[in-house]
Amino acid sequence: MITFISSIIILILGYVFYGKYIERVFEIYPDKKTPAYCKQDNMDFVPLPAWKGWMIQLLNIAGLGPVFGAVAGALYGPVAFIWIVIGCIVAGGVHDYFSGMLSLRHGGAQFPMLVQHYLGKVIRVFTDVVSVVLMVLVAAAFVAGPAQLLSSKTPISFFVALIIIFTYFILAAILPINKIIGRIYPVFGVILIVMAVSIAAALIFSGKHIPEITVHNLHPKGLPVWPLLMVTISCGAISGFHCTQSPIISRTVKNESEGRKVFYGAMISEGIIALIWAAAGMTFFGGTEGLAAKLQSVGPAGVVDQISIELLGPFGSILALLGVIILPITTGDTALRSARMIIEDFMKGKVNIKPKALMIAASFAVGLPAFILSMIDYSFLWRYVGFTNQIVATVMLWVSVCYLLRYSKKHLVAGIPALFMTASISVYVLYAPEGLALPYQTALIGGSIVFLIVSSLYVRTILKYAKPNSMPAPARDLYTS
Repeated sequence: MITFISSIIILILGYVFYGKYIERVFEIYPDKKTPAYCKQDNMDFVPLPAWKGWMIQLLNIAGLGPVFGAVAGALYGPVAFIWIVIGCIVAGGVHDYFSGMLSLRHGGAQFPMLVQHYLGKVIRVFTDVVSVVLMVLVAAAFVAGPAQLLSSKTPISFFVALIIIFTYFILAAILPINKIIGRIYPVFGVILIVMAVSIAAALIFSGKHIPEITVHNLHPKGLPVWPLLMVTISCGAISGFHCTQSPIISRTVKNESEGRKVFYGAMISEGIIALIWAAAGMTFFGGTEGLAAKLQSVGPAGVVDQISIELLGPFGSILALLGVIILPITTGDTALRSARMIIEDFMKGKVNIKPKALMIAASFAVGLPAFILSMIDYSFLWRYVGFTNQIVATVMLWVSVCYLLRYSKKHLVAGIPALFMTASISVYVLYAPEGLALPYQTALIGGSIVFLIVSSLYVRTILKYAKPNSMPAPARDLYTS
């Protein structure tokens, strides 16, 4: 119990102090007019209040990610608390703040455009592909569960449920942000927050023993904590999906001073939600072996449903039903909207198509494969979502490093988490079944080699920008980009 409550307090303090420090390192310009006004088009560029931007950002990045991922991460025991707290404050919050604010500084640019500006065209093409694939996988993975639950609770068939959800997805992707997303997301946000707060309060006052801190690996199968935990709990610690969502909100931010609340604040909020569900997963089912058996038999949705009913009764059942159906959809719709925006940015100037026609074509181009993939087994999809997600997160951290180096700012705030995630994802791809499936020791050696190569390139870049006369125009001039 002490560990759980202390972790929440540390996350809040992380927002207050470290978030403010990151804001100072980035250096905001409250006097500058943001793209929400400069490019206002009543479609994507629309000024929104900070509270609404925060709410939409939270739902965009959260959904059921910090719920299902945290429950699965609870298999490793209380060490999951450590990863959520440190990862969220030092890595995830930094990642989300820089992705949102750099997008804003570059006129609401999508993530691949930022990659091209700071890392070059070759890596941008790679990032375009990986980002769109990630968006499609997320939309597919997060829609199958709600469709199955709808078909089990109503006369609607699974296939019809998929068609209904994807029809909404297409509409949410092509209609102005303040027509659907800006109106219904605050309601969905209340559901997510009430669900998390209710579970936390009931858990604290239930008298159940929430495990205290330990660095021991309690996974029933003895799977290594590093790097598997860093991929299992991504939403709630650090997630590359977030940098694909931040441009949606960067185009609505009214003032740079709101960035910490909207971007860093949403990440901290998601971390608190992840802590709550990780604690619930560890507390119920008699330990990690019982949790593993329950996940095997009823899946994460069944685990969430059982915890909610036991803690909150009929009210919990309603919350769980609403959460498992609605919250994944709020991630899937903006995933397709982001993919649509990425494709539009890539195709501009390359095809002679009217902007509205291009927008509709791009929406269907990503919606159709997501619809087809949604009929594949969820667990299979989620494995590939995991490592593509963290590859994107790592690239975004390196974009942040290059920005900080270019403008002579304190680059280690992004450099240290970038190096850590580089090592983590390298070992994961070499070790995991969906990667090369090499023995763990071999994967560690291979990951160490990648880490050393990237570290040497980092040092070389540091030395490059340390040379006299290597500075470009001031960072505030990015608004002219």
